[in-house]
Amino acid sequence: MKPISLVAVTLACALPVSAHDMHTEPRAYDHAPIGVMGDHLHKKGEFMLSARYMRMDMGGNRIGTNSVSPEDIVTTVPNQFFGQPMQPSTLRVVPTTMTMDMYMLGAMYAPSDDVTLMVMTMYGEREMDHITFQGGTGTTRLGEFTTRTSDFGDTKVAALVRLFDNTTHKVHLNAGVSIPTGSISERDQTLTPMGATPTVRLPYPMQLGSGTWDLAPGITYVGHEGSWNWGAQASALIRLGDNDANYSLGDKWEATSWLAYGFSDAFSISARIKGSTQSTISGRDPQIVAPVQTAQTDFHGGERLDALFGANFLVTGGTLKGHRLGVEFGVPVVQDLNGPQMETDYTLTVGWQLAF
Repeated sequence: MKPISLVAVTLACALPVSAHDMHTEPRAYDHAPIGVMGDHLHKKGEFMLSARYMRMDMGGNRIGTNSVSPEDIVTTVPNQFFGQPMQPSTLRVVPTTMTMDMYMLGAMYAPSDDVTLMVMTMYGEREMDHITFQGGTGTTRLGEFTTRTSDFGDTKVAALVRLFDNTTHKVHLNAGVSIPTGSISERDQTLTPMGATPTVRLPYPMQLGSGTWDLAPGITYVGHEGSWNWGAQASALIRLGDNDANYSLGDKWEATSWLAYGFSDAFSISARIKGSTQSTISGRDPQIVAPVQTAQTDFHGGERLDALFGANFLVTGGTLKGHRLGVEFGVPVVQDLNGPQMETDYTLTVGWQLAF
């Protein structure tokens, strides 16, 4: 799914409505599903604080759209480091499961009705389980090991600029930059095919940042009428050169569209589709050398289509009036990966927001 086709899907899912909705009280479905960032502007002088928790669970591997076993990988997939000391001809270490937990804190402020400023920082925890096969060839398992990393990730700042607003239909520009505050030098102990247990720089998926300044442009459309809310967003993450370790993660393009229905001002449900495409890693960190797929720069990125379902809750009275809680659960529909690469089982996002 290429960037142009992603945008086409987004625009096709934006429902045209002509009537105006003059409702002015906050509603649960005034905001997009909690997994969508930068979906709305604020009134001049208004602040909003947010906190999100996101978990991604991955298990098993695939090449393209086909699932493959660890034994398939170690007997058929070449090791790009073959010829260097202690590097076998095929991969000999295979990741089997991975969890990513992200804790995101955000703040928004509107210096005018037409511009809202946003900043978001993140703390991440990653854990990956592996199987190591004995050196040489064959499918004899030597043992298993787990690597873990945790620290702050990259920081995103953005300006949301209003382009169009006729009460029912709203369009704004998302102009963002990702600042490389996350580590790209995380280390942990591993198990090699020869039985050694060195502490080394971990492969790319276990690093907590990109190491590069990245542009994060996007455009968002939101519409509402009565108890219905819908919208679409197209966005990108474009790397600006290589980092200090001589590589850059692949550019990423994403499009999403959602439809929400409010049963009351306090409660709504939503359904969303999200498509994304990401290229492989450019360059290579000279300290990441291992017969494992996560260290091979060609085995990253690919194309995905996810289906997500969520709910928004808004406290409409009492001392907690205005507090908003959102939850969204997503599962993959299509995964076409530059593999071998671990496939995603599900994503879960829970978040809190408060505007004042």
